[in-house]
Amino acid sequence: MAATADTLDVRGEFPVLERADLVYLDSGATSQKPRAVIEAMDDFTRHHNASVHRGVYPLAVEATDRFEAARSRAAAWLNAPARGTVFTKNASEAINLVAYAWGLDHVGEGDTIVVTEMEHHSNVVSWQLLARRVGATLAYVPIDDDGRLVLDELDRLLERGPKLVAVAHVSNVLGTINPVAEIVARARAAGAVTLVDGAQAVPQIPVDVGAIGADFYVWTAHKAYGPTGLGVLHGRPELLESMSPFLGGGHMIASVDEQTSTWADIPAKFEAGTSPIAEAVGMGAAVAWLQGIGMERVRAHEQDLVAYALERLAEIPGITLHGPRDPRDRGAVVSFALDYAHPHDVSEIVARRGVCVRAGHHCAQPLMRRLGVPATTRASFAVHNDRSDVDALVTALHDVHEVFG
Repeated sequence: MAATADTLDVRGEFPVLERADLVYLDSGATSQKPRAVIEAMDDFTRHHNASVHRGVYPLAVEATDRFEAARSRAAAWLNAPARGTVFTKNASEAINLVAYAWGLDHVGEGDTIVVTEMEHHSNVVSWQLLARRVGATLAYVPIDDDGRLVLDELDRLLERGPKLVAVAHVSNVLGTINPVAEIVARARAAGAVTLVDGAQAVPQIPVDVGAIGADFYVWTAHKAYGPTGLGVLHGRPELLESMSPFLGGGHMIASVDEQTSTWADIPAKFEAGTSPIAEAVGMGAAVAWLQGIGMERVRAHEQDLVAYALERLAEIPGITLHGPRDPRDRGAVVSFALDYAHPHDVSEIVARRGVCVRAGHHCAQPLMRRLGVPATTRASFAVHNDRSDVDALVTALHDVHEVFG
């Protein structure tokens, strides 16, 4: 039996949601944290805190075991190799790691980097910086009016022999779930390396990194019910082994002489300095918590919510809904515009009823230009939301219409 919006009774596991005035619809920006994550980080800090990988005393061993267990759990959860799983401070840093440590050695003057019109700035600006440095250019896969990638245009760009194809798994604005396994296969056939930005996908849908087959897959803990300060890069081990370090310092070395150094094995080669240890423990707890629910149930729950939201939001006068019309083709995000109110005004007025939504360009200005708007209002759902939260949003939007309509 498919899960519906009321089958995941987990709201009580989020301490911040004990506030009666809070309808949190901004999980696409950062998720709230369940008690299991908060308690795991607190327990580590109180009882097991030490630097990892360096000490042999029991406390340091306990810290290292918990840190590496989090890496192994995250890798196994997404069917990715643990030794190819690198911890960074966020998804943006993970993409920058690839841009510098792989890109500077493999992308040159006149080369092409393919991205899409729906990318988050993290998956655009990093490549712009690389292209400027080496003399390469960016080419964009367009979207159609339903918010889907035009894959025939991707094929035309692949004929140019790009060095890299970078694509979001799930759009943070449109909610579009892209066929990333198919895109990766087409890109690989054309000789391109691939990077998938999974920041929105990992908390929302079942993800199998091995089946997708991308050379690099990135995500971040804080959107997946874990803490801020920790991103994850899953890379093909043979590629990571061939790459130069991104950052230099302690822990990432095998030996240091006066003029030269040699590097530690992966993933340590890319984890210079003291690691975000408590954050990794918290991320591991978040993964275990999601596994306890089951990602198929998470997906069914949020798909039901989005379907209900699309239906209810259509009642609002003067609204334009962006993204695929079929909720089966989109993640837990709904972006919209009202033809009589700026998104910032919308966000401020609905907040008077405790409804938290995001307004702005959502770090996707090329996409905003494609949509022909300066900004949108975005409601993004999570496991703790239910249909009453959608109803609260709709009621608050009627307030907006009364003020501006």
